[in-house]
Amino acid sequence: MGDWTLAAVAGTLLAYIAVRTLRPRALAPAIAFTAAGFILGTEVLGWIDLTLRAESLKVLAEATLALVLFSDASRIDLRALRDGYGVPARLLGIGLPLTIVAGALAAFAVLPHLLVAEAVVLSVVLAATDAALGQAVVTDERLPASIRQGLNVESGLNDGLCVPVLIIALTIAQADANRLSASGAVRVVAESIGYGVLMGAVAGFLAGVVHRRSRPTSDEERREWGWLLSPVTAAFAYGLAMPLGGSGFIAAFVAGGFYGALRGRGVEAGEPQPTQDLGALLNAVTFIVFGAAFMKPLIDGVTWQIALYALLSLTVVRMLPVWVAMLGTRSRSATILYLGWFGPRGLASIVFGVLVVEANTPHANTVVIATALTVTASIVLHGLSAGPLTDRYTRLLARRPRSAGVEAAPAQLHVPVRAHWPGAAQP
Repeated sequence: MGDWTLAAVAGTLLAYIAVRTLRPRALAPAIAFTAAGFILGTEVLGWIDLTLRAESLKVLAEATLALVLFSDASRIDLRALRDGYGVPARLLGIGLPLTIVAGALAAFAVLPHLLVAEAVVLSVVLAATDAALGQAVVTDERLPASIRQGLNVESGLNDGLCVPVLIIALTIAQADANRLSASGAVRVVAESIGYGVLMGAVAGFLAGVVHRRSRPTSDEERREWGWLLSPVTAAFAYGLAMPLGGSGFIAAFVAGGFYGALRGRGVEAGEPQPTQDLGALLNAVTFIVFGAAFMKPLIDGVTWQIALYALLSLTVVRMLPVWVAMLGTRSRSATILYLGWFGPRGLASIVFGVLVVEANTPHANTVVIATALTVTASIVLHGLSAGPLTDRYTRLLARRPRSAGVEAAPAQLHVPVRAHWPGAAQP
């Protein structure tokens, strides 16, 4: 890390906060932070000196995703999902597996030099969506609640569901490259998932017990210490799993689920504001370092095949599975297209890309470049299209209202926007 990295990152955040204070509708955060990271990185000013193999980048990315996974899982309400969440159930249960399959087939066709397992890795890396990049969508109350919350819940859970698949695919890719024996690959997968689940359950159970038994003596004490429980538990789960060979991300996700179940839900059980602010800060910094560290290999190594894959990933690979998932719902074509388009790629894909670099599979560079280009294109395209397309879609609904389909179906649960940006209104 360069001498000016910390000052450059903090100065970028300070400048954006100042701009948002004066102009609340300023440039979308992800676009602003990624562009700032690129300008401040080694390709232009050189104030942020980070490479893809920098330990500081790895630590930041993993800490951010662990906290986001924990927070997402802690808000899961299985009863509400079962009773009224047809849209996210279809998107996660049907759309997500089909997206992974479609992405792998597209990678195998467009980038034939990839190993089969590497094609799956690339597909999984880009299967997770990020509601924070489509915040103008999931917070716009003109949209039917089932659509807003469907996209929000999908993005909150699909990265956690993708983690074990990514671990398996990366391990198989290393075995195919003769860097792991078959027995060694099985052991790695078993330890990653097994210890991740076990240590996550332990950490989440202990945190839930602490929450239930805690009796703050004042509101000030509650504000002072209560908000620390979520990030501390996420770190505890991650720290328990990693030394044993378990996945810290699986541990954080499982810990969040256990903690949320024991903590109980409702208005009082929501994430404290400081925890949300910490998540927003880590999210913002991640996009700054993404612009600084990922742009150089992207510019140096992009090919027309990678560009074609990025285009397919953002369109056909996402939209066709969503169309299949929504069959039988009597939803209009505009709704299905809207749901299919707004699957932006962001934080999870960036962190998964860092894990691919660490795994060092034979064609890791191709996977990372394809990931960087797809995320960059998503930041720009989804960021710029969210407002106009939402305006057009809501006008269509107003002109031709429906009494059937997901457009008319009420949502059963209010779920806060995951990893929200500072100053953004919640739905």
